[in-house]
Amino acid sequence: MDSKTRKIRMGMVGGGQGAFIGEVHRMAAALDGKIELVCGAFSRNPENCASTGKALCLDPNRSYTSYQQMFAMEAELPAEQRMDFVAIVTPNNSHFDIAKLALEHGFHVLSDKPATFNLQEALDLKQLINQHQRLYALTHTYNGYPMVKQAKAMVANGELGKVRKVVVEYPQGWLAAEPDSDNKQAAWRLDPAQSGISCCMGDIGVHAANLAEYICGDHIDQICADLNSIVAGRELDDDGVVLLKFAKGAKGVLMASQISVGEENALNIRIYGEHAGLKWSQQEPNSLWQVFNDKPAKLYRTGVGDLYPGAQAATRTPAGHPEGYLEAFANIYGNFAAQLHAFNNQHTCDNQTFDVPGIEEAIRGMAFIENTVSASSSEQKWHPLSLTPTPAPSKR
Repeated sequence: MDSKTRKIRMGMVGGGQGAFIGEVHRMAAALDGKIELVCGAFSRNPENCASTGKALCLDPNRSYTSYQQMFAMEAELPAEQRMDFVAIVTPNNSHFDIAKLALEHGFHVLSDKPATFNLQEALDLKQLINQHQRLYALTHTYNGYPMVKQAKAMVANGELGKVRKVVVEYPQGWLAAEPDSDNKQAAWRLDPAQSGISCCMGDIGVHAANLAEYICGDHIDQICADLNSIVAGRELDDDGVVLLKFAKGAKGVLMASQISVGEENALNIRIYGEHAGLKWSQQEPNSLWQVFNDKPAKLYRTGVGDLYPGAQAATRTPAGHPEGYLEAFANIYGNFAAQLHAFNNQHTCDNQTFDVPGIEEAIRGMAFIENTVSASSSEQKWHPLSLTPTPAPSKR
C-alpha cells in the first residue's frame, strides 16, 4: 500500500476498561479513518488488559501484559504490521518511562498531558527525541477547535492590534467535596506519587496556560501565583490564581479551580488588544466573538463565511452541526497522522508546520507547573518563568 495513504498504526499504553481518557483517545484517533488501533498494554491487571483488547476486537496476541513486552514484540514484527506510534494514557508518573522505552525501540510517541512527572524528565525526553529522531505529540486538546485556530490567526494578523490583556479561566466543580473512594480519576490526580507536585494546575491550569500562549503566539515570561488546597486533608492544590506577564508586554490573569461548585468544564479565554477583543468558551465552541468600543460586536461561527485556513481545515461538518471535544481531540490526532506520513516519506518535519503540540509545549507546560508551585510558596511577588528545573519530589 502507498505509504502516503495507508492507515497509521497505533498502540496504546493504559486506557483499560473503566478509564475515561483512554476511550476518548481511541474515539478521537478513529474519527477520521486515518489511524487504526492494532495493539495495547491497557492495564497492569492482566484480566482487564485481555478483556479490553477483546472488546476492541484486537488480535489476542497483540493485547500485551506490559508496555515493555509490547515494545519488544512489536519491534520484531514486519514493518508493514508493527505499530507506528504509541499513545500514552496513564497517570503522570509513568509517562517518561513509557515514552523513553518507546523511543528506544524506534516508535513515535503521542502522550496525554502533562508530558512527564517533572520538568527535568521533559528536558531529558527532548534529548531522547532528538537522539532517536522520532516524532512526539502532546494532546493539548483545546488547540484543536476551529474557532481557537481562527482566534490565533486573527491575533497573528493584527486584527486586535497589540495584545494588552489576557484573561483565561478554567473552573470545574468535580473535586469540591472529597470524592468516593472508588473514584480512580480523582484518586491518582490527588496523589503526589502519581500526579506530581500539583493537581489543579497540573491537570487543567496547564491547559489554560497553553491555550493563552497558543492563541497569542507569545510566551508567558513572568508569574505571580497563589495556589490553594481548599478541601481539608489534601496535599495538592485544587484551586489557584496566577498573574501573568507575557514576553511581548501583555498582562494576564489565569484562574484554575476544581472546587467551583456547579461548573462543568468551563474553560474560556478573553484577549484584549489596542483596537478589539476576542472571547471564546469551550462550552460554546462554535462561537468566537470579536468586540469593539466603537461598533457592534462581530460573531464568527464554525463553518460560516471566509474563515482563516487553519479554522477551515479543522472543520468537518456544515454550519450549524455542532462540533466539540471529540472533534477537537481528533484534529490533534489527524494532524499527527499527517506529520507521520510526511516523516515516513521525507524523514523530517516539524510540529509547527503540522500544527501539532510537541516537546517544546511539553517543556513549557512542565515549567509552568513547577514555577507556579514554587512562586505560590514564596513571599516574592514576581518570578521569571524559568525552564530550569527546581528540586522536585521523587516518584514514591
